[in-house]
Amino acid sequence: MEQREVALAVGGPVRVLAGAGTGKTRAITHRIAYSVMIGASEAERTLALTFTNRAAGEMRHRLLGLGVPGAQVRTFHAAALRQLRFFWPQLSRTAFPELMSSKASMVARSLAHCKVDSDKALVRDVSGDIEWCKSNMMDSALIHKAKRDFAIDVATLAKVMDSYETLKKDRNLLDFDDILMLMSAAIRTRPDIQSAVHSAYRWFTVDEFQDVNPLQKSVLDLWIGERDDICVVGDPSQTIYSFTGASSKYLTEFVKTYPNSTLVDLVRCYRCSPEIVAMANAVIHADSRSKPLTLRSQQASGPAPKISAYADDNDEAEKVSAEIKKLISAGTLASEIAVLFRINAQSAEFETALSNLDIPLVLRGTERFFQRPEIKSAVTLLRGDAKNTGLVPTSLAEHVRDVLSSTGWSPQTPRGAGAVREKWESLLALMTMAEEVDPGTSLTDFIADLDARAFVEHAPTADAVTLASIHSAKGLEWPVVFLVGCSEGLLPLSYADSEDEVDEERRLAYVGVSRAARVLEVSWAKSRAPGGKSSRTLSRFFTRLSQELVSATPDSGLSITGSVVRGGSQVKHARKRTGPKPCRVCGKGLVTPSERTIGRCQSCPGEPNEIIFENLKAWRKDRSAEKSVPAYIVFTDATLTAMAEIGPSDLDELAAIPGVGPAKLTEFGAELLEIIKTQD
Repeated sequence: MEQREVALAVGGPVRVLAGAGTGKTRAITHRIAYSVMIGASEAERTLALTFTNRAAGEMRHRLLGLGVPGAQVRTFHAAALRQLRFFWPQLSRTAFPELMSSKASMVARSLAHCKVDSDKALVRDVSGDIEWCKSNMMDSALIHKAKRDFAIDVATLAKVMDSYETLKKDRNLLDFDDILMLMSAAIRTRPDIQSAVHSAYRWFTVDEFQDVNPLQKSVLDLWIGERDDICVVGDPSQTIYSFTGASSKYLTEFVKTYPNSTLVDLVRCYRCSPEIVAMANAVIHADSRSKPLTLRSQQASGPAPKISAYADDNDEAEKVSAEIKKLISAGTLASEIAVLFRINAQSAEFETALSNLDIPLVLRGTERFFQRPEIKSAVTLLRGDAKNTGLVPTSLAEHVRDVLSSTGWSPQTPRGAGAVREKWESLLALMTMAEEVDPGTSLTDFIADLDARAFVEHAPTADAVTLASIHSAKGLEWPVVFLVGCSEGLLPLSYADSEDEVDEERRLAYVGVSRAARVLEVSWAKSRAPGGKSSRTLSRFFTRLSQELVSATPDSGLSITGSVVRGGSQVKHARKRTGPKPCRVCGKGLVTPSERTIGRCQSCPGEPNEIIFENLKAWRKDRSAEKSVPAYIVFTDATLTAMAEIGPSDLDELAAIPGVGPAKLTEFGAELLEIIKTQD
């Protein structure tokens, strides 16, 4: 068993790729315990690093149960802070600086000093930008080289960063990133401190290694020094924090740093049913640029995941809530059910729909809708207008739009993610509520309706349904999961422009799917508001799933094509051909169903025709310019590479290549075959 391999690999370096639900915490805690038991390591000189206090507490609890109370389990910042406090008398004659719990006040002052008008949302976004710069070890002189859309222009951000650092220094304050930076500097510049650290810590374990950022990696390297007693654990397919500076390259390229590494893949999923594992595999394997693990379920068979389409957002929330009510009535605990979404603004309809059915709920990672500052402020303004005007002379929606506009809100979608975007989305949800009420509704009645919604959403939550964003749900699991709002523009988000950004969105979909243990429903709404135009479509991450994978209604948006990845094998649902085919490269070996997509047997290396590939790229560039869309929307590099390698001779062979759907086959098929034929 793979977990046993991890436990027995007591000598470093060790890299463990651990898929969702494969028991990585159990494996690495048993590895630490076994190593201490046989004398291969010492508990007191062992440091296990995690990214959250919850994960650290879970690991400490397990190690205590295994008889290893002495091992230190901390987050990166907690470990560095402990060391920095210990060595501070050797570094400075001043008192240890006060640690800021938040950057907000100092960032707000810095923005004001640089004459930048701001609100809480912009302060949060600029704080995030400063954190990103520090995590990537960029000071104000280097940020112009960053490949990132900042909340404010680069020149102004540089001034704000300098002001921020000055304010902290004058007040003897540290932020969390300063802890890592100062500890890093101390080890690099003080041989005595470096020697002491290396003596104190000898054996290292790092969980969720795909989430390490450059600053954390630099500190880890200094802690380890020239030694190699390190075990790293993670899953590139669950890299969903790239926007913070995290990078899975340290995990995937671990063997470049340590060529003699022990490599173990954990692929036995103990959480999810085979049906859910099959869907998770299908979703993540569609990203042909990476080499994701293929999970194998160790659980009993369960119901097929369901894909459902609803008329609008309200319809989706009401009918999903009704399904939840049925489950609870049939004996499922509310705490065993989760509703997961991509953005926090999506919670509003579900908060209302669940509360209307007296279903208690709890939110993770965000405030309840009516407790969000921007909503409270807007409702206060509306309440003041209601006292002054009573009935609204214009339509309610127009009046609400005017009030929101006075706060700086506009119907135009802001660019990018962050707090400014989240604030806009929450106010848009409030605007949508105003548009949905009956014609002639007074502002007073609308305020009363909002008050009623806010009241019922504060029901007791001892045994409650969880509402959470996918980001907040990472690391958690529930027997029943409703993955909602899975339409283009929401998952992936509309502003995910590059291949890397779309890949991150795909990984989010994978994380969402793999939170479910037994029951999973993926749903989407055709329009935003009741009676609105049905302009949405099902997320591309779910449109090409096999009929064997899901239970879907005829209007679900599912296109029955693609592959099933189940138990380590990939089964192609052929359009015309079945059975083995001769290898296109050597002409001797037989191409199995799992190899037919690339057209060659396992013995033959892939050799894409470079001329065809370059010609296809030139053609794609022209088509993307014509359509005013990014090039990858036409075809990804991976799909063009497959075309150049296979050299399809007809539409059937072209259609068998991943990424060539029916619509693109109809639109581009003849042109592509002509380009390929010219170079044969």
